Amino acid sequence: MTGKTDFTSEEWELVREGPAAAGMVALTAEKGGTFRETWAMAKDYAEARKEHGENELLDALVAEKPESKRYMSAEELDEVGLGRLTEAVQLLQQKATPGEVAGYKKFVMHVAERVAEAHKEHGTAVSDAERAAIENIAAALNPSPA
Repeated sequence: MTGKTDFTSEEWELVREGPAAAGMVALTAEKGGTFRETWAMAKDYAEARKEHGENELLDALVAEKPESKRYMSAEELDEVGLGRLTEAVQLLQQKATPGEVAGYKKFVMHVAERVAEAHKEHGTAVSDAERAAIENIAAALNPSPA
């Protein structure tokens, strides 16, 4: 099992950024609903804490407050934030078990989807822009081999 102690502080920071970056990408895909969407992200972390014990890596991740970097624009968030998410997955593929990597990806996607669903836009639960953001997050989580 892989835990926080298996990473340097810089590596752990990278892993921690992923779920929050994905949530922020979904949040910034549309205007409005920021409070509800931020609340949905916090709630997802709290619910994940209740499932303690299945995955040491996720247990350590959700035990800490979500770490969200500040970006100057939604475009920078998409480019840099999703790039760092890809780096986190590549790091986890080197250090964690396949099951832990799959659990991390599932958690990141769940955070993004919950954020997108938290506020209706244009009469739908998830807008086209949010759907596109979720597709970009999925692509960042599943990088093509170099």
